[in-house]
Amino acid sequence: MSHQPYPQQPDPQQGWGAPPPQPPKKKGKGKIAGLGCLGVVVLIGIVSAVSGGGSGKSDDSKSATSASKQEKPAAGKAGGKSAGKSKADDTKKDSAKKTVVFKVWGTAPAGALGSLDITYGSDSDNRKGKFASGKFEATLPVNKDAMYYSVTAQLQGSGDINCSVTIGGKTKKGHAAGGYNICQTQLNAGLLGGWD
Repeated sequence: MSHQPYPQQPDPQQGWGAPPPQPPKKKGKGKIAGLGCLGVVVLIGIVSAVSGGGSGKSDDSKSATSASKQEKPAAGKAGGKSAGKSKADDTKKDSAKKTVVFKVWGTAPAGALGSLDITYGSDSDNRKGKFASGKFEATLPVNKDAMYYSVTAQLQGSGDINCSVTIGGKTKKGHAAGGYNICQTQLNAGLLGGWD
């Protein structure tokens, strides 16, 4: 049996011959496919819809289911009142989500321009507030197109104040003390519909 020698490999230093071919890429399990920006947004939307944050329809079906569960025991002796409280509680929660509450409180002695310079509202609607008896409070309906809601209160020489913005149980707070410092806080519209 004749033995043939192996072909010689080219010397990379000398540069003659073609370089050896690259080994084939491995196609293993567990590789993640690239989604791109649009794919990530679509994926977030799907996850949100599945978890119940996508549309009001899923929330309505949940509240309808919970209301029917609460009405079944109501068929007993005095259950009618508990079903009524549940509906009233749902109405309060819905109205809380539809209003913005702005607050400023603390001590703010009057300066040359008054006690405080208060501004509140959204990215498209600014209003002026009046500080009286150590507090200020105002409400506005939530505009679904608003990017944020904020409140600012500037001291007029001295004082110690706090401020807050609340929508549907979510609250952001701020604080300022002394001089002409400004208490400022803001709630931003979230990517998936909530407030941050």
